Amino acid sequence: MMNKEQKKQYINEMTSQFDKTEAVIVTHYQGLTVNQLDDLRKQMREHGIKFKITNNRITKLALEKTKCKDLSDLFAGPTAVAFSEDAIASAKILTKFSKENENLKILGGIMGKDILDVAAVKNVATLPSLEEARAKIVGILRSPAQKIASILLAPASKIAILALEKSKK
Repeated sequence: MMNKEQKKQYINEMTSQFDKTEAVIVTHYQGLTVNQLDDLRKQMREHGIKFKITNNRITKLALEKTKCKDLSDLFAGPTAVAFSEDAIASAKILTKFSKENENLKILGGIMGKDILDVAAVKNVATLPSLEEARAKIVGILRSPAQKIASILLAPASKIAILALEKSKK
């Protein structure tokens, strides 16, 4: 049980987390073992994501003052929240983990200013990560350059072949 000072500190900490974080995903974790929760937290930490089990009543008080106040209805039952600067990474980890462990249920979230339902979180999980997107862009940019070089070189080789054939006659 928290005393009044601890509750104030918790509210301030949660308010700060909700306001400064780019992406928030809310989940239910009922039925997960301690080992499963530890495994999920470890995966999240590796990507710089904070996964926190919440006190719903006090978290709702913290939500009132933030951009995430529309998520208040999701805080019922055994709730945990993922705070991340990279919505795609957190959505991917949680979606993959929820497929492997049916006891983790994704309830929704927020990305920037957009409210996400369960389907939207799963759609975000299918997007390429920043590194994957960069690799695709580099591939797209390199491809035309290679084609242009081959087009520019092709006529010269054809002219050289024609000149060689003419000289043989």
